[in-house]
This record gives sequence, C-alpha cells and structure tokens, in this order.
Amino acid sequence: MQKRYFGSSVNPFKRQENKKRRARMAEAERKLINAESALGRMLFGEVQPGYQREFFCLQKNVWIWYENGKTIRYEVRESGVYKKVDTGNYAKISGKELENFRAATKAYLQLLKMNLYKA
Repeated sequence: MQKRYFGSSVNPFKRQENKKRRARMAEAERKLINAESALGRMLFGEVQPGYQREFFCLQKNVWIWYENGKTIRYEVRESGVYKKVDTGNYAKISGKELENFRAATKAYLQLLKMNLYKA
C-alpha cells in the first residue's frame, strides 16, 4: 500500500530534498565554470587590472569568450564552428580564425587536465 501525504501520494519531504539537491548541483556547476574560466582567461596573456576576460566551455558544444563587455559565443556543430558576437547572428568561421579557435580550445582542455582535473 502506498503511503499518502496530506491527500497526495507525493512525499513533500522528498520534493524538498530534490530541490535542495538540484540547487547544490547548480552551485557546484557554477563553481566549476568559474574555476575553468579563471584558467581559460590566462590563455590569451596577462589580464590588465580593471580589465575582464573569460574563456570557458559552457556546454559540450558551446564556448564563451567574454572580454570587456563583448561576449562571443562559439557553437560547434556538425557543419562547422559558428560564432555569434553579442546579440548578432551566427556566422561560420574559417581560415585563421578557425585555426585560432581550435588551438585555444585544445590549450584550454590541456590546462584544465593539468590544473583542475588531475587524474
């Protein structure tokens, strides 16, 4: 027989535990992104005082580069790598820009493996 809670079969305490667990996971994810970004900002040289730079992998196929008020979002798709600056439209990158992006992502992943996710 299923236990009933205040007229419902859903355990309100279980729901609250799940909400707390999701909040802890979201906070842990934010902390990891911040730690990764702190390493990623070093890839492009020293950051001057008062200057802000971030570079990190937001999702499996999404990379963010933020520098002094300008956000560049890179999306890796099967058809290529696409770039969106601030609120503009996506455009496929190629040539030297694509080479630079690949080099930066490879260096970023190496930096994370050496400093954050040591085996």
